[in-house]
Parts: sequence; structure tokens; C-alpha cells
Amino acid sequence: MKNGHRRRLILLGSTGSIGRQVLDVVRGNPDKFEIVGLSAGDNVKLLNQQISEFTPRYAWCNDPNLLSGDGGELQVLPIDQMISTEEYDLPVVATVGSVGLRSSALALSLGKDVALANKEVIVMAGNLLRELSEKTGARMLPIDSEHNAIWQCLQGETENWWDCANTAVRRLILTASGGALRDLDPSQLSAVTPEQALKHPTWDMGKKITVDCATLMNKGFEVFEARWLFGIPFDQIDVIIHRESIVHSLVEFVDGTVKAQLGLPDMRQPIQYAIAYPERLSNPAEHLELEKVGGLTFGPLPKGRYPCFELALEATAIGSTIPAVLSAADEIAVELFLAGRIRFDQIHQLIEEVMSRHRTLDEFDINDIDEVDGWAREETHRLGSAVLR
Repeated sequence: MKNGHRRRLILLGSTGSIGRQVLDVVRGNPDKFEIVGLSAGDNVKLLNQQISEFTPRYAWCNDPNLLSGDGGELQVLPIDQMISTEEYDLPVVATVGSVGLRSSALALSLGKDVALANKEVIVMAGNLLRELSEKTGARMLPIDSEHNAIWQCLQGETENWWDCANTAVRRLILTASGGALRDLDPSQLSAVTPEQALKHPTWDMGKKITVDCATLMNKGFEVFEARWLFGIPFDQIDVIIHRESIVHSLVEFVDGTVKAQLGLPDMRQPIQYAIAYPERLSNPAEHLELEKVGGLTFGPLPKGRYPCFELALEATAIGSTIPAVLSAADEIAVELFLAGRIRFDQIHQLIEEVMSRHRTLDEFDINDIDEVDGWAREETHRLGSAVLR
């Protein structure tokens, strides 16, 4: 954003929770950002409203025939072609699930930094994306509040924040609120409704990630993210419970110093940091006032309370293509739960069963990951349809 140049963004997943907040940041900084491309799934009505407001050059959705442009200037262009135009500075991947994997890989291969809010693509293929990043020098810029916090804590501490191995960093500490069901007795989990699981105590997010917060699968995914974003071994990543969601993550150094990033639970702050980096912009959103917060609490993760989190840790130990199975099976299992077809406590059972049926691959590429993803989805649907409530 030097010399008055506005940073040109392609936003994938513009109608979702994160996508809408990205546009809030752009709306508040019209002199800093320009929307070049927008993509969404089925919410064409909102996408057309966004097209009318931000007048991008390119747009795409599941039914491109429904897109409308102003005076015919809009080009309806598939996402990969949009990314390949190179008429932009930064793609922002705000999709959920496996959508966004190929476009992220393509952008990195073209030497473009990628602002990532999609946990699943890193879980599925974090090693492959990191290889691309190291080959081209393009970086994965984290939007997730926890990893964005780590990124901020590492500034000035290591020459290359994306490579923490063999540095003064002792460990990365991710914080977890515990989710909507953190105070329920485990015996009550079988009767949990989707409405209960979607009432997150501190964050306002999309349905899938909110359920993942309730199972703590999201925190397992974030362990993968930390591993591949910062190049640090899994055994140097810890998770603690922090109910207030004010401390977003911490970094402990070898001398015992611990740095933390604090802020109110508002995704617009990490979004703005990622898309404006290395510049810091003023933010009109409410700022943190510690005297109003009062106390901050921390504690260990209760063992046995979150079996989905334990499945994620198991996947880190196995590696190979198991993480892709974990991600796909979780996505479908959450869909089945929200549709009322399985119980909350059956989510982890279904995922574990699908994982047990997968034969890992010794060598694999993005195409193999796509095949594994498709198999895991079909298998989860098949097994889920046979689950007795």
C-alpha cells in the first residue's frame, strides 16, 4: 500500500461470516483496499449485492448464470482462472472446508502470499502448501485469531516468523474457550441440540466452526495450522483453556519469557492485520479495556472431555493422508448433526470409524488429497445414514 496504491484483493467465500467481515474492513478503509474478485457458493442474492457495492472485475458462484454485473463490465470467471490472472495483490481464502485448497495452492505456486482463514485446507495438505511456500517464497498469512496472535507475538523475535524451528521459541500456546457446551456434564451431551451447540459464549461465527468449537475439533485443526504456518514441531504446540477469549494465543521463549496478544473477540482485528500487513491501520471497532474485563482465567484442557480434539492429535501422530480424512469426515459429520440425523456425541464416533477404514498413502499430491477427501465424504455419508439415533 505504498505511494497511495490500494491493495487489490480477491475474496473467496465473500458471503460467509469471515468474508462479510473482510468486506467490513474494506468498507472502512476504501483508500487502502480494492476488491478485484469475489466468489461464493449458493448465496447469490448477497453476492450480487456485494458486486453492486464493490464493483469487482471478476465473480463466481455455484450457478454463475445468476450473477449480475453493472453495465456488463463484470467478468464471470472460475476461481482458478481468477487466481491465474495475477491482476491482484492478495487472495483472501475465507471459505469453509476443502473449498479453497486448489486456489490456495495455485496462488502460492504463482508466488502470491495468501491470507488464510480456512483451517481445513491446512489440515488436509499443510505439508504440500508449506513446500510450495518454501519453493516460491510466498507466505500463508494467518487470519485465524489464534495464529494471527502468534504471528504478531513473533514480530521482532525471529528473522523469519514462518520458520520457528531451531529458534528461541520454546513453544506456542493456543487458547480455547471450551465452546458452547463447556459447562455441561458429559452425561448430557447425547441430548444436545444444534441450537445449544451454536450458542458460542464469546464468538459470533459460522455454524460449522461453532460446532467445531463445541467439540474442540477446531482446536485440533489449529494445532495443524500452527505446525505448518510456523514450521514448528507438533510437540512444541500446547492448548490451554481460557474462557474469556481475550488472550488469543501466547509464545513462550527459551528464557521463560511469555508474550501474548490480547483483544476483544472481534475477527475484524486479525483480518485487518493480515490484509494490511506490514502496515497497522486504525480500527474503529471497540478496543480492549482491561479494567472493564476484570479477571482472566487459564486452565488445562480436561482429559477425555473432548474426544474430537484427541482424534485430531491422533491424526498428527499418524500423518500421511489421515488429516485429510479427519477434515472431510468432520465436515460431513457436523452437517449430519445440524440436520438432526446424528447425535452430538456421535460426531466423534463417526469420524473415528471413517479414519479407521482409510489406508494411508506413502506419497501423495494435491490430486490424491482430492480423492481422499471425496472418499471420506462418501464414507461418512454412508456410515452416517446407518447410525441409529
